[in-house]
Amino acid sequence: MTLDQKPADRTTTRLPLLTYVLAAGTFLMGTTEFVVAGLLPEMARDLDVSVARAGLLITGFALGMIAGPPAMAILTRRLPPRWTLSLALVVFAAGHVVVAVGSIFTVLLLARFVTALATGAFWAVAAVVGARAAGPGASSRALGVVLGGGMLANVAGVPLGTFAGQLMGWQGPFWALAVLAALGAVGIRRFVPGEGPQHQVSSVRSELVALRSGRLWLTLAACAATTGGVLSAYSYLSPLLTQRAGVASALVPLVLAGFGAGALIGSLVGGRLGDRRPFHVMVGAASATVVVLAALCVLADEAVPVVVLVTLLGLVGLTANPVLVGFAVRFGGAAPTLASGLSTAAFNFGTAVGSWVAGVALESSLAETGPTVVGTVIAASTLVPVVALIRAQRRSTSAPR
Repeated sequence: MTLDQKPADRTTTRLPLLTYVLAAGTFLMGTTEFVVAGLLPEMARDLDVSVARAGLLITGFALGMIAGPPAMAILTRRLPPRWTLSLALVVFAAGHVVVAVGSIFTVLLLARFVTALATGAFWAVAAVVGARAAGPGASSRALGVVLGGGMLANVAGVPLGTFAGQLMGWQGPFWALAVLAALGAVGIRRFVPGEGPQHQVSSVRSELVALRSGRLWLTLAACAATTGGVLSAYSYLSPLLTQRAGVASALVPLVLAGFGAGALIGSLVGGRLGDRRPFHVMVGAASATVVVLAALCVLADEAVPVVVLVTLLGLVGLTANPVLVGFAVRFGGAAPTLASGLSTAAFNFGTAVGSWVAGVALESSLAETGPTVVGTVIAASTLVPVVALIRAQRRSTSAPR
C-alpha cells in the first residue's frame, strides 16, 4: 500500500474524548506562541525596545521549540505520557507568571525559551498519544483535531489575548494562560490514562538508530519550510496591516481571528483528507500558499484584499501539518515520540529562521512587505522536499520484495 492509498482499516467511528482533551492543551500552547504577534507594538513600547527587537520574543520561543521536543522526548522517555503532559503544563504556567511580572527584556526572553521547552514536550507527546488513541486508520484525522487546538488558538485565544492586552496591558493574557495551564494540568491527570506494567522504555541508542530513515528527514525539511513560509509573514502582520494597508489597530484582532479560522478549517480538512490523499494535500497546500503570499506582496497597500488574503493564508498555509506529523511518526519507526518531537522542532526551526530573516527584512528597504517577501520564498522551497518525498515513496513501493 502506498501512502496515497486509503488504509484498509480506516474507520468512521468517533474520535475518543482524549483527542479533544489534548486539543485543549494545544489551544493554550498555540495561544502563547502567537499572541505576541498581536501585541508587539505594546510590548515594544513598554519594554523600551524596537518592534523588530520585540519580535525576538517570537524567535526565542521558536528556538526553545527547536531544542525542547527532541530533548524532552529523550529525557522524559521513562515517564508515563500522563506525567510528561502534566509537568509540561506546570512549567508552562510558571513561565507565564515570570513573563507577566517581568520588566527586563532579557528575563522575558529566557522565560519564553523555558516555556517553549515545556510546550515542545507537550506537543511531541500529545501527537503520539492522540494518534495511538485513534488508531492507524484515523491517525491523521485525530492529529488534525489535536493540532486544530493550536489553530483554534488563532481564532479565539490570540484575538482575545490581543484585545485584552490592548485593553488592560499586555501582561493580562500571560496571567490568564498561567491559570488555565494550571487547571489543564489537573485535567490531563484525570483524562489521560496511565501506562500499565507492560510499558516499555527504549534506550537512547535504539531511538537514535530508528531515525535513519531518509523519508523522515525529507518530512522534517517540509515541516520547516511550511511553517517558515507562513509564520515569517504572520509574525509581522501587525505592522503590515496598520502601517501599510491602513487597517485600524483595533481591528487587528479580528484579522488575526480570520487567519485563525482559516487555519482551523485547513487543519481539520487536511487531517481528514490526509488519511487518503496525503501527497495531494501537501503539494496543493504548498502551491496555494506561494500564490497567496505572492498576492499579499503585490496588494499590500489595499486593506480589503489584504484582510481576505490573510484569511486565505490561514486556510491553506498550515493544511498539511497533520499529514506531516503523521508521516514523521510513521517514518520514526521504533521512536515515534522522538520523531514527533523532531517534527515539532522542525516546524519551529522554520519559524525561528523565518521570523529572524523577516525581522531583518522589516528594517530593510522592503519595509512592511519584507516579511511577506521572505515568506513567499521560503514557502516555495517546501515543494523541494515534498517532491523528493514523493519520488522516494514511489521507489520504495516499486522495489522488488
